[in-house]
Amino acid sequence: MTTRTEPEPLAPGSILWDIAGDVRLLLSLPAAAVLQVAHPAVGAGVDDHSVFRTDPWGRARRSLDSLQLWVYGGDRAIEEGRRLRRLHRAISGTDSHGRAYHALTPAHYAWVHATAYPVFLRAARYVSRPLTPLDERRLYDELLQLGRVLGIDDRDIPQTPEEFWPYFDTMVENELERTVVVDELLDPRRPVPPPPGAGALLRRVWPLLRAPLVRLHVFVTVGLLPPAARERLGVAWTPRQERRLRRLGAVVRTVVRSLPDRLRYLPVARAARSAAR
Repeated sequence: MTTRTEPEPLAPGSILWDIAGDVRLLLSLPAAAVLQVAHPAVGAGVDDHSVFRTDPWGRARRSLDSLQLWVYGGDRAIEEGRRLRRLHRAISGTDSHGRAYHALTPAHYAWVHATAYPVFLRAARYVSRPLTPLDERRLYDELLQLGRVLGIDDRDIPQTPEEFWPYFDTMVENELERTVVVDELLDPRRPVPPPPGAGALLRRVWPLLRAPLVRLHVFVTVGLLPPAARERLGVAWTPRQERRLRRLGAVVRTVVRSLPDRLRYLPVARAARSAAR
């Protein structure tokens, strides 16, 4: 009888160690979230069970904290993967087509993870630097390794970039749709409360800041969606918007390069990188 070995956590020197703790990650995660909830089963699970409407800041912070553990947590990453699977055991229901769903259905769970690859590649192209073909392959291998940490079986997700793209195209064409949650995430008029703990001044000016910040958030989210997904979801994107996104990306690259580590990296990543040195 063979025993299943523990997955190997990610380590310093991996591409994910460089990008998953960089503040620019905050620009790419919303596009991945839209791809995820465009799947009817995932969208229904979020619609039915998530607190993203009532506690958007808290929900985002908890997701980000979890993601940082996956990459920088070492042995704690393994336990975080187990915790997430325990958490998702209770998430089930019926989607908008009347079909039963469960969060741990392998195809659904794998799709959520798979969305990271195309979005990371697009974000690198705009706000960081395009990856070389070799680094694209390394990144994919690392995402497979991370998937094992999260409990995703190799048989449930393509094992090479060459296998990934036909899978992705099929998912976009045959599975994705503009769910209720997609509509909400891409609505520039949606109500967003001030961050918890905001000072009196920020609370006072938040009604003025909210609209332009949400519009910028939606603009970047749409821009970082793969074009085929934008088309499938009926989201317009013009050449003028493309030029604006490229200009914004150039500004982001310039600014982030000049930041000290304490501002460039998120706290968990900064601590892990410092300890690794």
